[in-house]
Amino acid sequence: MSMFCFQCQEAAKNEGCTVKGVCGKDEEVAKLQDALVYLLKGTGFWAKKARQYGVTDEEVDLFILEGLFATVTNVNFDAERFVEYCNKAADLKSKIRDEFLNAYKQKEGSDFSEEIPREAAWEPAKTKEDYLAKAEEDGVLAEENEDIRSLKELLIYGLKGIAAYADHAYVLNEKSDDIFSFAETALAETTRENITSEELISLVMQAGDTAVKAMEILDKANTGRYGKQEITSVNTSLKEGPGILVSGHDLLDLEELLKQTEGTGINIYTHGEMLPANAYPELKKYDHLVGNFGTAWYNQRSEFEEFNGPILFTTNCIVPPKDSYKDRIYTTGLVGWPGCKHIPNAKTGEQKDFSSLIEHAKQLGSLQPQENKELTIGFAKDQVMELADKVIDAVKSGAIKRFVVMGGCDGRHKSREYYTEVAKDLPEDTVILTAGCAKYRYNMLDLGDIGGIPRILDAGQCNDSYSLAYIALQLKDAFGLDDINDLPISYDIAWYEQKAVCVLLALLALGVKGIRLGPTVPAFLSPNVVNVLVENFGIKPIEDPETDIEAMMAGK
Repeated sequence: MSMFCFQCQEAAKNEGCTVKGVCGKDEEVAKLQDALVYLLKGTGFWAKKARQYGVTDEEVDLFILEGLFATVTNVNFDAERFVEYCNKAADLKSKIRDEFLNAYKQKEGSDFSEEIPREAAWEPAKTKEDYLAKAEEDGVLAEENEDIRSLKELLIYGLKGIAAYADHAYVLNEKSDDIFSFAETALAETTRENITSEELISLVMQAGDTAVKAMEILDKANTGRYGKQEITSVNTSLKEGPGILVSGHDLLDLEELLKQTEGTGINIYTHGEMLPANAYPELKKYDHLVGNFGTAWYNQRSEFEEFNGPILFTTNCIVPPKDSYKDRIYTTGLVGWPGCKHIPNAKTGEQKDFSSLIEHAKQLGSLQPQENKELTIGFAKDQVMELADKVIDAVKSGAIKRFVVMGGCDGRHKSREYYTEVAKDLPEDTVILTAGCAKYRYNMLDLGDIGGIPRILDAGQCNDSYSLAYIALQLKDAFGLDDINDLPISYDIAWYEQKAVCVLLALLALGVKGIRLGPTVPAFLSPNVVNVLVENFGIKPIEDPETDIEAMMAGK
Protein backbone atom coordinates (compact mmCIF):
# COMPACT_ATOMS: atom_id res chain seq x y z
CA MET A 1 0.00 0.00 0.00
CA SER A 2 1.28 3.48 -0.83
CA MET A 3 1.30 6.30 1.68
CA PHE A 4 -1.92 7.97 2.73
CA CYS A 5 -2.04 11.35 4.44
CA PHE A 6 -4.90 13.82 4.66
CA GLN A 7 -3.98 15.81 7.76
CA CYS A 8 -3.43 19.20 6.05
CA GLN A 9 -5.63 21.46 3.96
CA GLU A 10 -3.64 20.86 0.79
CA ALA A 11 -4.28 17.11 0.70
CA ALA A 12 -4.35 16.08 -2.96
CA LYS A 13 -7.81 16.57 -4.53
CA ASN A 14 -8.98 17.36 -0.98
CA GLU A 15 -8.96 13.60 -0.45
CA GLY A 16 -5.43 12.56 0.54
CA CYS A 17 -1.84 12.37 -0.67
CA THR A 18 -1.01 8.85 -1.90
CA VAL A 19 2.23 9.21 -3.88
CA LYS A 20 4.04 12.12 -2.28
CA GLY A 21 2.85 14.74 0.14
CA VAL A 22 2.02 18.16 -1.25
CA CYS A 23 4.11 19.34 1.71
CA GLY A 24 7.12 17.51 0.26
CA LYS A 25 7.32 14.44 2.50
CA ASP A 26 7.90 11.16 0.73
CA GLU A 27 6.22 7.81 1.27
CA GLU A 28 8.93 6.61 3.66
CA VAL A 29 8.65 9.63 5.97
CA ALA A 30 4.84 9.48 5.87
CA LYS A 31 4.87 5.83 6.96
CA LEU A 32 7.47 6.41 9.67
CA GLN A 33 5.25 9.16 11.04
CA ASP A 34 2.34 6.71 11.09
CA ALA A 35 4.51 4.19 12.94
CA LEU A 36 5.52 6.83 15.48
CA VAL A 37 1.89 7.77 16.18
CA TYR A 38 1.08 4.06 16.52
CA LEU A 39 3.83 3.71 19.14
CA LEU A 40 2.64 6.84 20.94
CA LYS A 41 -0.86 5.37 21.18
CA GLY A 42 0.62 2.31 22.89
CA THR A 43 2.71 4.53 25.16
CA GLY A 44 -0.40 6.51 26.03
CA PHE A 45 -2.19 3.30 26.98
CA TRP A 46 0.49 2.31 29.52
CA ALA A 47 0.92 5.88 30.78
CA LYS A 48 -2.82 6.12 31.44
CA LYS A 49 -2.73 2.81 33.32
CA ALA A 50 0.28 3.98 35.33
CA ARG A 51 -1.48 7.19 36.34
CA GLN A 52 -4.31 5.12 37.78
CA TYR A 53 -1.74 3.63 40.15
CA GLY A 54 -0.11 6.94 41.05
CA VAL A 55 2.85 6.55 38.67
CA THR A 56 3.91 9.33 36.33
CA ASP A 57 7.10 9.74 34.31
CA GLU A 58 7.84 13.21 32.97
CA GLU A 59 10.30 11.89 30.38
CA VAL A 60 7.44 9.84 28.93
CA ASP A 61 4.96 12.71 29.27
CA LEU A 62 7.23 15.12 27.41
CA PHE A 63 8.24 12.73 24.65
CA ILE A 64 4.60 12.02 23.83
CA LEU A 65 4.16 15.74 23.16
CA GLU A 66 7.41 15.98 21.19
CA GLY A 67 6.58 12.88 19.15
CA LEU A 68 3.18 14.25 18.19
CA PHE A 69 4.69 17.67 17.40
CA ALA A 70 7.31 16.08 15.14
CA THR A 71 4.52 14.74 12.89
CA VAL A 72 2.83 18.12 12.39
CA THR A 73 2.87 19.27 8.76
CA ASN A 74 6.15 20.91 7.65
CA VAL A 75 8.15 20.05 10.78
CA ASN A 76 10.43 17.14 9.96
CA PHE A 77 11.16 15.37 6.68
CA ASP A 78 14.21 13.38 7.79
CA ALA A 79 13.56 9.61 7.73
CA GLU A 80 16.58 8.77 9.86
CA ARG A 81 15.43 11.14 12.59
CA PHE A 82 12.03 9.44 12.60
CA VAL A 83 13.66 6.04 13.04
CA GLU A 84 15.40 7.52 16.11
CA TYR A 85 12.06 8.89 17.38
CA CYS A 86 10.40 5.49 16.88
CA ASN A 87 13.23 3.76 18.75
CA LYS A 88 12.89 6.19 21.64
CA ALA A 89 9.10 5.78 21.68
CA ALA A 90 9.53 2.01 21.84
CA ASP A 91 11.99 2.34 24.73
CA LEU A 92 9.75 4.71 26.69
CA LYS A 93 6.70 2.54 26.03
CA SER A 94 8.56 -0.36 27.64
CA LYS A 95 9.74 1.86 30.48
CA ILE A 96 6.29 3.16 31.47
CA ARG A 97 4.79 -0.32 30.96
CA ASP A 98 7.28 -1.81 33.41
CA GLU A 99 6.70 1.02 35.89
CA PHE A 100 2.97 0.33 35.74
CA LEU A 101 3.34 -3.45 36.02
CA ASN A 102 5.50 -3.07 39.12
CA ALA A 103 3.04 -0.61 40.71
CA TYR A 104 0.13 -2.89 39.84
CA LYS A 105 1.74 -5.95 41.39
CA GLN A 106 2.66 -4.04 44.54
CA LYS A 107 -0.92 -2.83 45.03
CA GLU A 108 -2.91 -5.82 43.73
CA GLY A 109 -0.58 -8.59 44.86
CA SER A 110 -0.71 -10.32 41.48
CA ASP A 111 0.50 -9.81 37.90
CA PHE A 112 -1.52 -7.66 35.49
CA SER A 113 -3.43 -10.00 33.16
CA GLU A 114 -6.01 -7.87 31.33
CA GLU A 115 -6.20 -7.97 27.53
CA ILE A 116 -4.17 -5.16 25.97
CA PRO A 117 -4.48 -3.49 22.57
CA ARG A 118 -2.09 -4.20 19.72
CA GLU A 119 -0.56 -0.74 19.97
CA ALA A 120 0.46 -1.42 23.58
CA ALA A 121 1.62 -4.99 22.92
CA TRP A 122 3.78 -4.35 19.85
CA GLU A 123 7.50 -4.98 20.40
CA PRO A 124 9.25 -3.56 17.33
CA ALA A 125 12.56 -4.89 16.03
CA LYS A 126 13.75 -1.25 15.96
CA THR A 127 14.59 -1.21 12.27
CA LYS A 128 13.31 1.11 9.61
CA GLU A 129 11.91 -1.88 7.72
CA ASP A 130 9.93 -3.00 10.75
CA TYR A 131 8.41 0.44 11.24
CA LEU A 132 7.52 0.72 7.55
CA ALA A 133 5.87 -2.71 7.65
CA LYS A 134 3.82 -1.72 10.70
CA ALA A 135 2.63 1.42 8.90
CA GLU A 136 1.55 -0.73 5.95
CA GLU A 137 -0.49 -2.88 8.32
CA ASP A 138 -1.84 -0.22 10.68
CA GLY A 139 -1.83 3.13 8.89
CA VAL A 140 -4.58 5.76 8.86
CA LEU A 141 -6.91 3.65 6.70
CA ALA A 142 -6.69 0.58 8.95
CA GLU A 143 -9.84 1.82 10.70
CA GLU A 144 -12.56 0.75 8.25
CA ASN A 145 -15.50 2.65 9.77
CA GLU A 146 -15.35 6.03 8.05
CA ASP A 147 -16.98 8.01 10.86
CA ILE A 148 -14.91 6.41 13.62
CA ARG A 149 -11.77 7.00 11.54
CA SER A 150 -12.78 10.62 10.95
CA LEU A 151 -13.36 11.30 14.65
CA LYS A 152 -10.17 9.51 15.69
CA GLU A 153 -8.13 11.59 13.23
CA LEU A 154 -9.86 14.81 14.31
CA LEU A 155 -8.89 13.95 17.87
CA ILE A 156 -5.30 13.03 16.95
CA TYR A 157 -4.81 16.20 14.88
CA GLY A 158 -6.20 18.31 17.70
CA LEU A 159 -3.73 16.55 20.01
CA LYS A 160 -0.87 17.39 17.63
CA GLY A 161 -1.73 21.08 17.89
CA ILE A 162 -2.07 20.86 21.67
CA ALA A 163 1.30 19.10 21.81
CA ALA A 164 2.95 21.90 19.81
CA TYR A 165 1.67 24.63 22.11
CA ALA A 166 2.35 22.67 25.30
CA ASP A 167 5.90 21.89 24.13
CA HIS A 168 6.57 25.60 23.46
CA ALA A 169 5.37 26.35 26.98
CA TYR A 170 7.41 23.52 28.48
CA VAL A 171 10.74 24.88 27.20
CA LEU A 172 9.85 28.13 29.00
CA ASN A 173 9.21 26.19 32.23
CA GLU A 174 5.40 26.24 32.10
CA LYS A 175 3.65 22.89 32.14
CA SER A 176 0.33 21.33 33.04
CA ASP A 177 -0.10 17.78 34.24
CA ASP A 178 -3.71 18.00 33.04
CA ILE A 179 -2.41 18.34 29.48
CA PHE A 180 -0.05 15.38 29.85
CA SER A 181 -2.86 13.32 31.34
CA PHE A 182 -5.42 14.19 28.67
CA ALA A 183 -2.99 13.49 25.83
CA GLU A 184 -2.27 10.04 27.24
CA THR A 185 -5.94 9.28 27.90
CA ALA A 186 -6.97 10.37 24.41
CA LEU A 187 -4.22 8.31 22.76
CA ALA A 188 -5.19 5.30 24.86
CA GLU A 189 -8.87 5.67 23.94
CA THR A 190 -8.05 5.54 20.21
CA THR A 191 -6.77 1.98 20.74
CA ARG A 192 -10.20 0.73 21.84
CA GLU A 193 -11.84 -1.39 19.14
CA ASN A 194 -15.34 -0.86 20.54
CA ILE A 195 -15.20 2.92 21.03
CA THR A 196 -18.36 4.70 19.87
CA SER A 197 -18.87 7.90 17.91
CA GLU A 198 -20.47 9.48 20.96
CA GLU A 199 -17.42 8.70 23.10
CA LEU A 200 -15.08 10.12 20.46
CA ILE A 201 -17.14 13.29 20.11
CA SER A 202 -16.88 13.75 23.87
CA LEU A 203 -13.09 13.33 23.66
CA VAL A 204 -12.91 15.84 20.79
CA MET A 205 -14.74 18.40 22.93
CA GLN A 206 -12.38 17.66 25.84
CA ALA A 207 -9.54 18.27 23.39
CA GLY A 208 -11.03 21.73 22.79
CA ASP A 209 -10.99 22.45 26.53
CA THR A 210 -7.41 21.19 26.73
CA ALA A 211 -6.45 23.33 23.73
CA VAL A 212 -7.68 26.43 25.58
CA LYS A 213 -5.54 25.41 28.55
CA ALA A 214 -2.48 24.82 26.33
CA MET A 215 -2.79 28.24 24.70
CA GLU A 216 -3.37 29.84 28.09
CA ILE A 217 -0.19 28.41 29.62
CA LEU A 218 1.81 29.28 26.50
CA ASP A 219 0.57 32.87 26.73
CA LYS A 220 1.62 32.84 30.39
CA ALA A 221 5.02 31.43 29.45
CA ASN A 222 5.64 33.97 26.69
CA THR A 223 4.48 37.04 28.60
CA GLY A 224 6.08 35.85 31.82
CA ARG A 225 9.48 35.62 30.17
CA TYR A 226 9.32 38.33 27.52
CA GLY A 227 6.73 40.79 28.85
CA LYS A 228 3.34 41.73 27.46
CA GLN A 229 3.26 42.49 23.75
CA GLU A 230 3.39 46.21 22.94
CA ILE A 231 2.10 48.07 19.89
CA THR A 232 5.18 48.05 17.69
CA SER A 233 6.09 49.27 14.21
CA VAL A 234 8.22 46.61 12.50
CA ASN A 235 10.48 47.30 9.55
CA THR A 236 10.36 44.73 6.76
CA SER A 237 13.43 46.04 4.90
CA LEU A 238 16.91 44.52 4.70
CA LYS A 239 19.82 46.51 6.11
CA GLU A 240 23.50 46.68 5.25
CA GLY A 241 25.53 44.09 7.16
CA PRO A 242 25.45 40.35 7.80
CA GLY A 243 22.09 38.88 8.80
CA ILE A 244 20.40 35.73 10.07
CA LEU A 245 16.75 34.97 9.36
CA VAL A 246 14.79 33.09 12.05
CA SER A 247 11.64 31.22 11.07
CA GLY A 248 9.15 29.08 12.99
CA HIS A 249 7.62 29.90 16.38
CA ASP A 250 10.15 29.27 19.14
CA LEU A 251 10.88 32.47 21.08
CA LEU A 252 13.49 30.80 23.30
CA ASP A 253 15.64 29.88 20.30
CA LEU A 254 15.39 33.47 19.09
CA GLU A 255 16.34 34.82 22.50
CA GLU A 256 19.39 32.57 22.76
CA LEU A 257 20.51 33.53 19.26
CA LEU A 258 20.09 37.23 20.09
CA LYS A 259 22.29 36.80 23.17
CA GLN A 260 24.98 34.96 21.23
CA THR A 261 25.04 37.50 18.37
CA GLU A 262 25.08 40.60 20.56
CA GLY A 263 28.04 42.80 19.62
CA THR A 264 28.96 40.71 16.57
CA GLY A 265 27.60 43.13 13.97
CA ILE A 266 25.10 40.51 12.77
CA ASN A 267 21.49 41.65 12.36
CA ILE A 268 18.68 39.26 13.25
CA TYR A 269 15.45 39.20 11.22
CA THR A 270 12.26 37.30 11.94
CA HIS A 271 10.29 35.43 9.30
CA GLY A 272 6.71 34.19 9.05
CA GLU A 273 5.19 33.33 12.42
CA MET A 274 8.21 34.81 14.24
CA LEU A 275 7.03 38.33 13.31
CA PRO A 276 5.25 38.81 16.70
CA ALA A 277 8.58 38.39 18.51
CA ASN A 278 9.28 42.01 17.60
CA ALA A 279 6.49 43.13 19.96
CA TYR A 280 7.83 41.55 23.18
CA PRO A 281 9.79 44.04 25.37
CA GLU A 282 12.45 41.52 26.43
CA LEU A 283 13.19 40.66 22.81
CA LYS A 284 12.83 44.06 21.15
CA LYS A 285 15.38 45.47 23.62
CA TYR A 286 18.08 43.88 21.46
CA ASP A 287 19.08 46.55 18.94
CA HIS A 288 20.21 43.96 16.42
CA LEU A 289 16.68 42.50 16.19
CA VAL A 290 16.10 44.81 13.26
CA GLY A 291 12.78 43.65 11.81
CA ASN A 292 10.95 41.02 9.78
CA PHE A 293 11.71 39.79 6.28
CA GLY A 294 9.39 37.83 4.05
CA THR A 295 5.78 36.82 4.23
CA ALA A 296 3.96 33.53 4.69
CA TRP A 297 5.78 30.19 4.88
CA TYR A 298 4.99 29.00 1.35
CA ASN A 299 6.76 31.98 -0.26
CA GLN A 300 10.11 31.01 1.24
CA ARG A 301 11.42 29.36 -1.94
CA SER A 302 11.53 32.74 -3.68
CA GLU A 303 12.16 34.98 -0.66
CA PHE A 304 15.09 32.96 0.72
CA GLU A 305 17.00 33.47 -2.51
CA GLU A 306 16.81 37.23 -1.84
CA PHE A 307 18.15 36.79 1.69
CA ASN A 308 21.86 36.08 1.35
CA GLY A 309 22.39 34.86 4.89
CA PRO A 310 21.80 31.76 7.00
CA ILE A 311 18.22 30.78 7.82
CA LEU A 312 17.27 29.05 11.07
CA PHE A 313 14.11 26.94 11.32
CA THR A 314 12.98 26.56 14.93
CA THR A 315 9.64 24.76 14.43
CA ASN A 316 7.29 23.90 11.60
CA CYS A 317 7.06 25.84 8.32
CA ILE A 318 9.98 24.38 6.36
CA VAL A 319 9.25 23.40 2.76
CA PRO A 320 11.56 21.57 0.33
CA PRO A 321 14.56 23.92 0.04
CA LYS A 322 16.07 24.84 -3.31
CA ASP A 323 19.67 23.88 -3.99
CA SER A 324 20.40 27.60 -4.43
CA TYR A 325 20.05 28.18 -0.67
CA LYS A 326 19.93 24.71 0.90
CA ASP A 327 23.50 25.11 2.21
CA ARG A 328 22.30 28.15 4.20
CA ILE A 329 19.48 26.27 5.97
CA TYR A 330 19.91 25.30 9.62
CA THR A 331 17.33 23.35 11.59
CA THR A 332 16.98 22.92 15.33
CA GLY A 333 14.65 21.31 17.85
CA LEU A 334 12.20 18.94 16.17
CA VAL A 335 12.73 20.36 12.67
CA GLY A 336 14.59 18.31 10.09
CA TRP A 337 15.38 18.18 6.40
CA PRO A 338 17.80 15.59 4.95
CA GLY A 339 21.18 17.13 4.19
CA CYS A 340 20.57 20.37 6.10
CA LYS A 341 22.74 21.28 9.08
CA HIS A 342 21.05 20.51 12.40
CA ILE A 343 21.80 22.31 15.68
CA PRO A 344 21.07 19.89 18.53
CA ASN A 345 19.27 20.83 21.72
CA ALA A 346 21.45 21.83 24.65
CA LYS A 347 21.89 19.77 27.78
CA THR A 348 19.76 20.83 30.74
CA GLY A 349 20.97 24.14 32.16
CA GLU A 350 23.10 24.99 29.12
CA GLN A 351 22.54 27.22 26.09
CA LYS A 352 22.09 25.89 22.59
CA ASP A 353 25.28 26.37 20.56
CA PHE A 354 24.64 28.62 17.55
CA SER A 355 28.36 29.26 16.84
CA SER A 356 28.37 27.48 13.45
CA LEU A 357 25.36 29.51 12.32
CA ILE A 358 26.98 32.74 13.50
CA GLU A 359 30.28 31.99 11.75
CA HIS A 360 28.41 31.21 8.55
CA ALA A 361 26.69 34.60 8.69
CA LYS A 362 30.05 36.34 9.07
CA GLN A 363 31.52 34.42 6.12
CA LEU A 364 28.60 35.33 3.84
CA GLY A 365 29.02 39.03 4.59
CA SER A 366 26.52 41.80 4.02
CA LEU A 367 22.99 41.33 2.79
CA GLN A 368 21.78 43.24 -0.23
CA PRO A 369 19.79 46.16 1.27
CA GLN A 370 16.20 46.67 0.13
CA GLU A 371 13.40 48.98 1.22
CA ASN A 372 9.99 47.69 2.27
CA LYS A 373 7.10 49.08 4.31
CA GLU A 374 6.49 48.87 8.05
CA LEU A 375 3.89 46.74 9.81
CA THR A 376 2.11 47.55 13.07
CA ILE A 377 1.78 44.57 15.41
CA GLY A 378 1.37 43.84 19.11
CA PHE A 379 -2.40 43.74 19.59
CA ALA A 380 -2.50 40.73 21.89
CA LYS A 381 -5.04 40.57 24.70
CA ASP A 382 -3.24 42.83 27.19
CA GLN A 383 -2.72 45.61 24.68
CA VAL A 384 -6.28 45.45 23.36
CA MET A 385 -7.64 45.46 26.91
CA GLU A 386 -5.80 48.74 27.47
CA LEU A 387 -7.85 50.07 24.56
CA ALA A 388 -11.05 48.42 25.82
CA ASP A 389 -12.86 51.61 26.80
CA LYS A 390 -12.06 53.16 23.45
CA VAL A 391 -13.22 50.03 21.62
CA ILE A 392 -16.44 49.78 23.63
CA ASP A 393 -17.25 53.46 23.02
CA ALA A 394 -16.64 52.97 19.29
CA VAL A 395 -19.06 50.03 19.24
CA LYS A 396 -21.71 51.89 21.24
CA SER A 397 -21.44 54.97 19.03
CA GLY A 398 -21.72 52.87 15.89
CA ALA A 399 -18.23 53.78 14.66
CA ILE A 400 -17.38 50.07 14.78
CA LYS A 401 -20.23 47.96 13.42
CA ARG A 402 -18.53 44.58 13.45
CA PHE A 403 -15.36 42.66 14.23
CA VAL A 404 -14.28 39.90 11.86
CA VAL A 405 -11.85 37.29 13.18
CA MET A 406 -9.69 36.28 10.22
CA GLY A 407 -7.09 34.22 12.03
CA GLY A 408 -5.47 30.93 11.13
CA CYS A 409 -3.07 29.73 8.47
CA ASP A 410 -2.05 30.80 5.00
CA GLY A 411 -1.30 28.39 2.17
CA ARG A 412 -0.52 28.06 -1.51
CA HIS A 413 -3.99 27.58 -3.00
CA LYS A 414 -5.23 30.39 -5.23
CA SER A 415 -8.59 30.12 -3.44
CA ARG A 416 -6.95 31.81 -0.44
CA GLU A 417 -7.09 35.10 -2.34
CA TYR A 418 -10.62 35.05 -0.92
CA TYR A 419 -9.24 36.34 2.40
CA THR A 420 -7.49 39.27 0.72
CA GLU A 421 -10.68 40.19 -1.11
CA VAL A 422 -12.75 39.98 2.08
CA ALA A 423 -10.29 42.23 3.90
CA LYS A 424 -10.33 44.79 1.08
CA ASP A 425 -14.10 44.77 0.66
CA LEU A 426 -15.24 44.79 4.29
CA PRO A 427 -17.04 48.06 5.14
CA GLU A 428 -14.88 50.78 6.68
CA ASP A 429 -16.71 50.43 10.00
CA THR A 430 -15.35 46.90 10.56
CA VAL A 431 -12.21 45.79 12.40
CA ILE A 432 -10.24 42.64 11.55
CA LEU A 433 -8.87 40.60 14.45
CA THR A 434 -6.09 38.28 13.32
CA ALA A 435 -3.46 35.85 14.54
CA GLY A 436 -1.36 33.32 12.67
CA CYS A 437 0.15 33.53 9.20
CA ALA A 438 -3.25 34.09 7.56
CA LYS A 439 -2.54 37.79 8.19
CA TYR A 440 -0.04 37.81 5.34
CA ARG A 441 -3.01 37.79 2.97
CA TYR A 442 -3.91 41.32 4.03
CA ASN A 443 -1.50 42.87 6.55
CA MET A 444 0.24 44.89 3.83
CA LEU A 445 -3.07 46.56 2.89
CA ASP A 446 -3.62 50.16 3.97
CA LEU A 447 -7.03 49.81 5.60
CA GLY A 448 -6.71 52.84 7.87
CA ASP A 449 -8.19 53.15 11.35
CA ILE A 450 -11.42 53.96 13.18
CA GLY A 451 -10.89 56.80 15.62
CA GLY A 452 -7.27 55.76 16.12
CA ILE A 453 -8.06 52.03 16.36
CA PRO A 454 -6.31 50.25 13.45
CA ARG A 455 -8.65 48.24 11.27
CA ILE A 456 -6.25 45.28 11.46
CA LEU A 457 -5.43 44.20 15.01
CA ASP A 458 -2.67 41.58 14.86
CA ALA A 459 -2.52 39.49 18.04
CA GLY A 460 0.51 37.46 16.94
CA GLN A 461 1.20 33.79 16.25
CA CYS A 462 -1.42 31.10 15.69
CA ASN A 463 -1.18 30.20 19.39
CA ASP A 464 -2.09 33.82 20.17
CA SER A 465 -5.57 32.99 18.92
CA TYR A 466 -6.11 32.62 22.65
CA SER A 467 -5.92 36.42 22.76
CA LEU A 468 -8.76 36.69 20.26
CA ALA A 469 -10.94 34.39 22.35
CA TYR A 470 -9.98 36.22 25.54
CA ILE A 471 -10.84 39.59 23.97
CA ALA A 472 -14.24 38.27 22.89
CA LEU A 473 -14.99 36.92 26.37
CA GLN A 474 -13.99 40.23 27.98
CA LEU A 475 -16.18 42.17 25.54
CA LYS A 476 -19.08 39.84 26.32
CA ASP A 477 -18.76 40.73 30.00
CA ALA A 478 -18.27 44.44 29.26
CA PHE A 479 -21.51 44.55 27.28
CA GLY A 480 -23.35 42.46 29.87
CA LEU A 481 -24.17 39.69 27.41
CA ASP A 482 -24.98 36.11 28.36
CA ASP A 483 -23.73 34.52 25.15
CA ILE A 484 -20.45 35.12 23.31
CA ASN A 485 -22.38 34.69 20.07
CA ASP A 486 -24.42 37.83 20.79
CA LEU A 487 -21.33 39.98 20.21
CA PRO A 488 -20.92 41.79 16.87
CA ILE A 489 -18.14 39.33 15.92
CA SER A 490 -17.97 37.01 12.93
CA TYR A 491 -15.39 34.23 12.49
CA ASP A 492 -13.91 33.70 9.03
CA ILE A 493 -11.10 31.23 9.72
CA ALA A 494 -8.44 29.89 7.36
CA TRP A 495 -6.95 26.53 8.26
CA TYR A 496 -3.92 24.63 7.00
CA GLU A 497 -2.46 22.22 9.55
CA GLN A 498 -3.05 20.60 12.91
CA LYS A 499 -2.46 23.65 15.11
CA ALA A 500 -5.36 25.29 13.28
CA VAL A 501 -7.47 22.22 14.10
CA CYS A 502 -6.50 22.70 17.74
CA VAL A 503 -7.54 26.39 17.60
CA LEU A 504 -10.85 25.46 15.97
CA LEU A 505 -11.60 22.96 18.74
CA ALA A 506 -10.69 25.59 21.33
CA LEU A 507 -13.17 28.07 19.83
CA LEU A 508 -15.89 25.41 19.81
CA ALA A 509 -15.14 24.59 23.45
CA LEU A 510 -15.56 28.27 24.31
CA GLY A 511 -19.03 28.18 22.78
CA VAL A 512 -18.34 30.03 19.54
CA LYS A 513 -20.83 29.17 16.81
CA GLY A 514 -21.28 30.05 13.16
CA ILE A 515 -17.59 29.81 12.19
CA ARG A 516 -16.81 30.02 8.50
CA LEU A 517 -13.98 27.64 7.62
CA GLY A 518 -11.94 27.62 4.46
CA PRO A 519 -10.67 27.41 1.89
CA THR A 520 -11.95 23.81 2.03
CA VAL A 521 -13.62 21.58 4.58
CA PRO A 522 -10.97 19.17 6.00
CA ALA A 523 -10.60 15.99 3.95
CA PHE A 524 -10.41 13.90 7.12
CA LEU A 525 -13.97 14.83 8.13
CA SER A 526 -16.54 12.33 6.92
CA PRO A 527 -19.93 13.66 5.70
CA ASN A 528 -21.58 12.48 8.93
CA VAL A 529 -18.99 14.20 11.12
CA VAL A 530 -19.36 17.39 9.09
CA ASN A 531 -23.10 17.20 9.72
CA VAL A 532 -22.50 16.93 13.47
CA LEU A 533 -20.34 20.06 13.38
CA VAL A 534 -22.90 21.92 11.28
CA GLU A 535 -25.87 20.92 13.45
CA ASN A 536 -24.20 21.55 16.81
CA PHE A 537 -21.92 24.49 16.05
CA GLY A 538 -23.15 26.03 12.81
CA ILE A 539 -19.79 25.56 11.07
CA LYS A 540 -20.07 26.45 7.42
CA PRO A 541 -17.74 26.52 4.39
CA ILE A 542 -16.71 29.85 2.91
CA GLU A 543 -18.47 30.98 -0.25
CA ASP A 544 -17.53 34.04 -2.30
CA PRO A 545 -16.35 37.29 -0.63
CA GLU A 546 -19.45 39.32 -1.52
CA THR A 547 -21.89 36.70 -0.22
CA ASP A 548 -19.95 36.10 2.99
CA ILE A 549 -19.44 39.80 3.74
CA GLU A 550 -23.14 40.47 3.34
CA ALA A 551 -23.99 37.57 5.65
CA MET A 552 -21.40 38.53 8.27
CA MET A 553 -22.52 42.14 8.37
CA ALA A 554 -26.05 40.83 8.96
CA GLY A 555 -24.76 38.73 11.85
CA LYS A 556 -25.23 35.45 10.00
